[in-house]
Amino acid sequence: MADNNPPTNGHGVEIRLEEVSKRYPGQKLPAVESVTMTIPAGETVVLVGPSGSGKTTTMRMINRLIEPTSGRITIGGQDVLGLDPDLLRREIGYSIQQAGLFPHMTVGENVGMVPSLLRWDRKRIRERVDEMLDLVNLDPAEFRDRYPRQLSGGQQQRVGVARALAANPPVLLMDEPFGAVDPITRGVLQDELMRLQADLGKTIVFVTHDFDEAVKLGDRIAVLGERSRILQYDTPEAILANPADDTVAGFVGAGAALKQLTLRRVREIEVSQVPTATVDEPPSALRERLGSRRGAIGLVLDRRNRPLRWATARDAGAVSSLERAGRPVEDSVAMSSTLQDALEAILTDDDGVAVVTGSRGEYVGVVDIDTVMNTIKALREEHADPGEDQS
Repeated sequence: MADNNPPTNGHGVEIRLEEVSKRYPGQKLPAVESVTMTIPAGETVVLVGPSGSGKTTTMRMINRLIEPTSGRITIGGQDVLGLDPDLLRREIGYSIQQAGLFPHMTVGENVGMVPSLLRWDRKRIRERVDEMLDLVNLDPAEFRDRYPRQLSGGQQQRVGVARALAANPPVLLMDEPFGAVDPITRGVLQDELMRLQADLGKTIVFVTHDFDEAVKLGDRIAVLGERSRILQYDTPEAILANPADDTVAGFVGAGAALKQLTLRRVREIEVSQVPTATVDEPPSALRERLGSRRGAIGLVLDRRNRPLRWATARDAGAVSSLERAGRPVEDSVAMSSTLQDALEAILTDDDGVAVVTGSRGEYVGVVDIDTVMNTIKALREEHADPGEDQS
């Protein structure tokens, strides 16, 4: 790694903040005071705290959108104050609330902006744009030439993440990126981020005021007080089990036991299977696989093996093509989703079943309420007081 250039291999690198402070002229107290923390390579660290706690200021000092007044910040062992700030920012992904896309640029131009600044050739940029859009589950052919105004809020946020990752940065900074979308879309975007992180292994610093989001996404959580004073910096499990003080306990809030569901992933449980057929198959194929069992339901998959519609044998018998059979799959969970996400999807499904999908949205299996309830029971027993009567 050259002395004047930030890391460029795309793999997550360690970030260190040593006695970092930010003072603004005319302000009696610093906005951020003497923050010291180590963010391990390849982990997602969430900064959580109330409005005005300085969490966004702390994060923005990492890529020098805000210049620190004092202290030292290193990325991959290199002091960021010794780097050209523009080059530094091009090598650090940055995703913000409401995406921050340029409205006069197409989706493709937005995603390819940083590679263009880095003087990649046109063919390489186009290939990278398509790769990034596919990575965030947006069909390049459908979305590449659209403008931001033609996208939903969730689609805009996906494009924002694709843009932040386009130059393959080792570090990704995310400032409440999902705060402006509806709760259902927010859950889907959180799942997408966890899926991407499992594949890419970036070092992610994520700012939020939502403790539940912090528990779901973070390998570690830094709970911040005034002036970014670190009240507790630990794993979600440790913070839920042993809050450092009353302020942290206030962030954890009620229902800490139920929050344990956010610490378990769908990949940790055994998923079930239902009969499936692709849209190219005749409806009779699904009817035969469903058999005569009352209430049996199956899935129609698209040509990329992604869940498309729920259908019974009766539904399949009423259509000439499975593309119109039954009802659409409204929601699904990924293998990286939490059991809390799975429970919410199950409770909103007409048949009480959630579809589980893989890294490219392909069908993996299903999870039902009995599986989740058995897991809740096991968690409750696992965290019960040893002296408590379990009978």
